[in-house]
Amino acid sequence: MASFASGYVFLQLVLLISLFHFGSAARSLAQTSSDQTQQPILFQYHNGPLLTGKISINLIWYGKFKPSQRAIVSDFITSLSISSPSENQPSVATWWKSIEKYYHLASAQKTSSLSLSLGTQILDESYSMGKSLSQTHIKKLAAKGGQSNAINVVLTSSDVLVDGFCSSKCGTHGSSKTSIIRGKSSKFAYIWVGNSETQCPGQCAWPFHQPIYGPQNTPLVAPNNDVGVDGMIINLASLLAGTVTNPFGNGFYQGPKEAPLEAASACPGVYAKGAYPGYAGELLVDATTGASYNANGLNGKKYLLPALFDPATSTCSTLV
Repeated sequence: MASFASGYVFLQLVLLISLFHFGSAARSLAQTSSDQTQQPILFQYHNGPLLTGKISINLIWYGKFKPSQRAIVSDFITSLSISSPSENQPSVATWWKSIEKYYHLASAQKTSSLSLSLGTQILDESYSMGKSLSQTHIKKLAAKGGQSNAINVVLTSSDVLVDGFCSSKCGTHGSSKTSIIRGKSSKFAYIWVGNSETQCPGQCAWPFHQPIYGPQNTPLVAPNNDVGVDGMIINLASLLAGTVTNPFGNGFYQGPKEAPLEAASACPGVYAKGAYPGYAGELLVDATTGASYNANGLNGKKYLLPALFDPATSTCSTLV
């Protein structure tokens, strides 16, 4: 991470995918500027709850998605919890397993383990709330999923405009109150990710598209041959890591609460060893398709997943 730090400020200007999302509050360009000599902020646990137990990930598809696109995402979710000796390595499950380090650090709070599974899928192909959505609309859509022991993920298609999308974020995560049952309500976690294929692939689908600033290197071939959805996987993976370790704004993060750096967003633009500004790192390349990836998933699918911040070593940990 030391070799990476010298180019950190430039990286933040180049790899806008890293700036635009992650966390319960969106990070703006102004908030990410810093002095190169500034000391790194300590990653801290703020004593709040982490998501634990058996959690269903419910997918709310808003707009038009092909069945093949839905399969890319649903297979990724299922791949998070699949682990067997015959599994191709490096794997999605291995990437996710490193999240356990956060739970070990929080063990003083008697935090139990976490188990994710694919829950229900809701299709809203009729654009029930229109094609221009606010964050309030996103919360309402998220509430359509089950609200008990769940993370509800809203996925908007490439023709849907969402407030702040592209200009300040690629997705968000947060929490909302559940319906009142027997006079009581609690909170459920939700995520929103947009398909940036036609609106801002240079911001939210890098490195599968040239960035809008910085070195204009040849884009990498997307592992599932879908720039928009493969970009969504990167953002969804990052937001999932942030959601389980900082679901309600008082878990693990560094920096200000309003613009936190979380488990994945603390490692902007890093996907493999040797990463530097404008270069994702020494990734694996599929011999047949030429696609770049770093994780194997269910049904032969391959994915590109972000580095995760290792709270034990204060470094960005990659699969390859």
